[in-house]
Amino acid sequence: MRVELKVDGKDVDLNAFTQEIIGSAAAAMAESLHGVSADWKGIEIKIEK
Repeated sequence: MRVELKVDGKDVDLNAFTQEIIGSAAAAMAESLHGVSADWKGIEIKIEK
């Protein structure tokens, strides 16, 4: 699993452990939603405040 993180347009370096934690959490949340199958190819999340 590959995870990229940008904050205010700047890339944030993530080591393999952090990528796995963020990726697994996002995948678990998405897969729990009605209509999202376990064979998804990509997930995009955008957060603004």
